Amino acid sequence: MRGVFTCFSFVLFICINAFGQSNFELKGKITDISGEPLIGASIQVAGTSFGTITDLNGNYQLNFENTGDYQLKLSFIGFSSIQEKVTISKRSMVRNYQMEEETSNLQEVEIIGRKEEGYKNTSTFIGSKTQTNIKDLPQSVSYVTKELILDQGLMRVGETVKNFSGVSQFTFYDDITIRGFRINGGSNTQLVNGMRSTSGFWKQPLINYLERVEVLKGPSSALFGNASPGGVVNRVTKKPLDINRNSLSFSIGSFNNFRALADFTGPVNESKTLLYRLNLGYEDAQNFRDLQFDKNVVVAPSLSFIPSDKTRINLDLVFNNSSSRLDRGQSTFENDLYSTPITRSLNTANDYLKEQTYTITTSLNHQISKNISFNASYMKTGYNEDLTEHRSSNSYAVDGEGNNIGTMVGRQVFIRKRSRFVDNLSAYFNIQKSTGKFTHKLVVGYDYAQETLPAGGSQLTANGYRNASNTGSIAKYNPANKEAYLLDVNGNPVPNVTHFDLKNPIGSQTMQDMSKYFYAQRSYDPTLYHLNGFYVQDQITFGKLEAMIGLRYEVYTDFENYKKENEQKVNQNALLPRLGLVFKANENVNFYGTYVEGYNPQTASSISNPNAGGPFDPLISSMVEFGMKSDWFNKRLELTTGIYQIDQKNTLYQVPGETDLLQQIGKETAKGIEFDVTGRILMNWSVMASYAYNVAEITESPNEIDLGRQKPNAPKHQGNLWTKYEFDQGKISGLGIGLGANFVTERNLSLNDTQTIPGYAVSNAALYYTTGNVRLQININNLTDKTHWVGGYDYLRLFPGAPRNLLGTVTFNF
Repeated sequence: MRGVFTCFSFVLFICINAFGQSNFELKGKITDISGEPLIGASIQVAGTSFGTITDLNGNYQLNFENTGDYQLKLSFIGFSSIQEKVTISKRSMVRNYQMEEETSNLQEVEIIGRKEEGYKNTSTFIGSKTQTNIKDLPQSVSYVTKELILDQGLMRVGETVKNFSGVSQFTFYDDITIRGFRINGGSNTQLVNGMRSTSGFWKQPLINYLERVEVLKGPSSALFGNASPGGVVNRVTKKPLDINRNSLSFSIGSFNNFRALADFTGPVNESKTLLYRLNLGYEDAQNFRDLQFDKNVVVAPSLSFIPSDKTRINLDLVFNNSSSRLDRGQSTFENDLYSTPITRSLNTANDYLKEQTYTITTSLNHQISKNISFNASYMKTGYNEDLTEHRSSNSYAVDGEGNNIGTMVGRQVFIRKRSRFVDNLSAYFNIQKSTGKFTHKLVVGYDYAQETLPAGGSQLTANGYRNASNTGSIAKYNPANKEAYLLDVNGNPVPNVTHFDLKNPIGSQTMQDMSKYFYAQRSYDPTLYHLNGFYVQDQITFGKLEAMIGLRYEVYTDFENYKKENEQKVNQNALLPRLGLVFKANENVNFYGTYVEGYNPQTASSISNPNAGGPFDPLISSMVEFGMKSDWFNKRLELTTGIYQIDQKNTLYQVPGETDLLQQIGKETAKGIEFDVTGRILMNWSVMASYAYNVAEITESPNEIDLGRQKPNAPKHQGNLWTKYEFDQGKISGLGIGLGANFVTERNLSLNDTQTIPGYAVSNAALYYTTGNVRLQININNLTDKTHWVGGYDYLRLFPGAPRNLLGTVTFNF
């Protein structure tokens, strides 16, 4: 790491001295048509990253090294862009500009790419099925843009969540909690471009193809069907732009990390009716965890066809091929959190995880008339998993008397192959109508989604202890029946899979002779479910008030015992209201309130347990939220605050004394307050900050010890700060500094009533230098080398955060 840092520091020093002087100056002022200065308006040389933004008086200054012709582009949120050819021929030139407010209608479906740059994102599609200013949406939305992702050197969705209020990691898989409620990549409640998707639970692919990651807080079933009561994550892919913009990026860093990324976009023809974008990603990285690695290839092309100003068609494909090992977490000596290093993994050199994921989406937007448009999207997702792993058996080894050996972890082996496919269809009409003093924006739509697990999914499992004749294994050791087991010379049962010795790990991590294990076969029965959703929503504007009224009727159908003789349909229905109100107090401040409901089915397939009993009613959730959204500093900085309460009932709990049988008697409540600040304070000073206080408790449970207990991996307090300052004058013009920190408080673990993991605060820093088309960047994470854990199940499965690490990046824009 020291060598990488020295190399990048030397390059930075040379670049600062070599490019610190410029010879030709262009300056001026940018205003609106009334003469008011536009603060933070962008002026840049088209096709490059060379440019600046206006100061508090609307003034700008560009320094050129050479004379010649340059194509300038001026842009500002809410104003029509200006493109002009300028000839630089003098030492100092002055040119002033006036920009006109943009009057074009908002998109009805997200097809055209986002031209806005910076940490602040003005609008979203996730909250209303149409492009809506986030400030006008009566529900909390958090997001990170591609610019923040680049500045922080992030490459996984799980890495981005530290920037969201009320969102934290549950494990280091594709697995998070939102306001105390858990969602993950395998749950089919996450979204890609507003469409339901699925992915592998275990690994998170690169996110270089994403425009932003956003979270709609609270139940969202009224829009998207069954979903977590905490919220829903939407991954928005980059869309083609009608201007040429290309970049190449190369990164090297700690743990033998190497990445190469590419992003190309622009028009295919002169008329700009056909646009393209191609994102490519390659990663070959080791890990601070023993035996862990990730090799990823991402290919993400996108095409937009705009045959007329009334019709737009988009095609997106994202393909990810991943090769890695599955990390089941750190194990410690019994009840001793700090007894093993955070690098300790229970894998062997035999293990591997191979995953392939693709999503392909086709979208259409057609303007039928001035006030009516039709939107339709179809998305297909496919996921394939090929896994071989040594992992803990979720218990310590036992001796002949059945007592735990606290320094030896019992192990098991999984060999698994399975596939999963998800189809989505969404079609809706947008109707705009005025009735007297009321303006209506009506959405009427239909959704269809289905998930299929085809036949052939299966797993070989080796676990337990060997029987007395050494011809098979028994799942658990019973000291009262010793004669049934094969015992060693010390009278201890012989494991089917060798134990992991926490005191001497190297021997346990070498290749194992897997042919000597006794395996049991488990099949993943084929499953099929589908849902049909019908919804109507009206955004009604009257003066300073804007109301959102929505209703969704959904039919969820699960095929129980799918493809078997006793196959039968199980239907669950839900009627889901959504009510919201926004009061526009003035140009800068909106107040909002909302009530929404959600649900999640609990059929045999959805809970992956055909022996659970039932039938069970769905999980039912509701949320009440009030808050304020505001814009400051000429709409450059956004401040949002909200207070909420979420209730969920019908939680399933295990029947005492039973292995599989469940009963429906649980209830959970989360309530809290959140703050988010995003945008620019000054023209060259960007900031993102958040804080959340969340009490997420179990309020009804058959286990009295659970009552009033904070839900697993849900901190009561958490916060984040990231700020970047760019120098734009003098010899160090082009230099930027980023600083940040995030913290969470103590959290309970999910499978143990007494074990907890401590809170932590981690600080990060970054250094940037931009000259012409080249940007150099160094990110240093966990500056103080703080030992911390991002989540866990118990002390046998802990998920540590990374120690101090460094990433150096060179980006070429052309």
